[in-house]
Amino acid sequence: MARPAATAMPSDKKFHPIHRQATRPGPVVRCTLSPARAWRPHVGSRFARTLGITRQTCTMHYSQFILCASLLLAIGGCASTTTIKVSPSPQAPICEASKTALVLWRTQWRVDQKDVLERETASAAGIGQFFKSSGCFKSASAERLPQLSDEQARQTAGAAVNQSAKVVLVSVRELGPTVKIGSSIALVEGGTEVVLDVSEFVSGKATPRTFSVQWNSGGPGVLKGVASLPQDMQAALAAALQPPAQ
Repeated sequence: MARPAATAMPSDKKFHPIHRQATRPGPVVRCTLSPARAWRPHVGSRFARTLGITRQTCTMHYSQFILCASLLLAIGGCASTTTIKVSPSPQAPICEASKTALVLWRTQWRVDQKDVLERETASAAGIGQFFKSSGCFKSASAERLPQLSDEQARQTAGAAVNQSAKVVLVSVRELGPTVKIGSSIALVEGGTEVVLDVSEFVSGKATPRTFSVQWNSGGPGVLKGVASLPQDMQAALAAALQPPAQ
């Protein structure tokens, strides 16, 4: 039996081959293929070529990642954490809202301490404001002592008990911003540190109560200057003397 002759296509029509559309390999978020097809490398490369994405677009060096993470932490705002260390601990409150007191304060900076004048000014402002507004005592007089040795300062405070029922001696050993480089993923970790030695002299007691307080506020990506030092001094005094809640 003769086979039917093949029908020739009209010469005025062009042949359009059918292209099979590639299936979409799942949700795509910046060069990330679906996990079910991630093991097929040609799918990822073919899909990337379809979108016009090159290999360099999806490549980030480790150093670049660290830099980007640091910038995000800095731009997004970094949380500041406050830590308080009292030694020996615990300590009963020194503040007594119903009594009067005499507060003698002095500074004992390191030999290599910088910006001493600014720290002295911030100390005076913070101490004065604390005893004026904290309600620590019914009334308190804050007086600056001259440069004395530790023993001389204790003798001066002990002698003042004869005129005042309670005398508080505050020695400021540290007040200022701190910066650590490369201590965390944020590269910069800063804050403020306040270190105080506190002695309480009470009439009728031969031995004063003495303890130290180290107050820190800061964290990764935090940078603080000297503008907040008076407020930081007030916060450290509140942690040390424990005024009543207002």
